[in-house]
Amino acid sequence: MAHIGEGLERRTLAGMVVRQETHPGSGAGSLPEGFRVAVESMKSARLRPEVFCESMPAPQRIAPHASALSADVTVDGEDVGTGRIILLHDPAGNDAWAGTFRFVVYARAEIDPELITDPLLGGVGWSWLTEALDAHGAQCVAPSGTVTSVSTENFGSMEDEAASAQIEIRASWTPVGPDDGNFDVSAHVEAWGELLCTTVGLEPVPEGVAVMPSRRGQRQ
Repeated sequence: MAHIGEGLERRTLAGMVVRQETHPGSGAGSLPEGFRVAVESMKSARLRPEVFCESMPAPQRIAPHASALSADVTVDGEDVGTGRIILLHDPAGNDAWAGTFRFVVYARAEIDPELITDPLLGGVGWSWLTEALDAHGAQCVAPSGTVTSVSTENFGSMEDEAASAQIEIRASWTPVGPDDGNFDVSAHVEAWGELLCTTVGLEPVPEGVAVMPSRRGQRQ
């Protein structure tokens, strides 16, 4: 029944629903150890100081267990991009995922309206994700996603306002790791953080420069 899992995942990618639900027997004491370890490793990911990250309620209808983070990219006191990352876990496995874990991510940023007409924009946006995963050694299988660009032009009483454009990247993939209960997924969260920074146009951190952990839930 892979098509059912795929359909549910598409709904999460499309709407990024964040309503928290409680399932019978899903209390903290009943969390699978592998999932608990993975969630702890998510929180230990090292992100650039421009990325302000915090925990958020995770969707629970798509998998028995889920954990999520949200983030804003802030430059000179202004939010220039936003995103979310959700870790799903089904101990029984999921044919559509090709595994028991699945990441679902979202990234959005303002872009130059002139870029909207570039036919290569979608492919470039997708490469930002794949290159970030490769750069952080975040091994995965079954990646999928969409890159959407939207432009807004104003008319009438709003015609004096400048046109705007946004790019949105929605993706999912199955992380590859050991099956010994010590599943560290921090590299995947760090790759997502890099995707956010690339999407808003930040230059890569020079090699040899340490990246400090972001302050979750705090703003300057």
